Amino acid sequence: MKKINYQPAVFLSLLLTISTALFSFSSTKNNFGGEGFEVYLNDKLVLQQYGKDMDQIKNLQLDQSASNGQLSIRYYHCGKPGTSRIVTIKDEQNVVLKEWKFGDAKDASSKVSCSVKDILTLPKIKAGKKVNLYYAAGELPNGRLLATLTSVNKSAAQP
Repeated sequence: MKKINYQPAVFLSLLLTISTALFSFSSTKNNFGGEGFEVYLNDKLVLQQYGKDMDQIKNLQLDQSASNGQLSIRYYHCGKPGTSRIVTIKDEQNVVLKEWKFGDAKDASSKVSCSVKDILTLPKIKAGKKVNLYYAAGELPNGRLLATLTSVNKSAAQP
């Protein structure tokens, strides 16, 4: 009777198991090009969302003491650099209050930035109303609502 050598099958099965375990610990935001975004205030990360969490709209409070700072957005387009990027502030009736246009990104993790002062001087946010922060690009032509923004008189921006 002929013996069957199971060693290659066992080795392949073991290799597959180890590979699956290793990939389960990897981050999708950079390694595999998952979609997501990060919002920074003066280079401090204040909001980060990826995957299914992107549909949960958070409120970001901007403080007057940060008015000389920058609000920056890093949007991940499935591992590709964004093209024709636009950041827009809209009121609750979806009326555009302010828009910033940016060129094509050099790499997939490029940021776009706008002045906090430009946002805080908008009449709607000065009146205590919420405004909406949107991001759009050639890869995301309809745009995405990232967060609502409100003005507060505390000493830091808070998510």
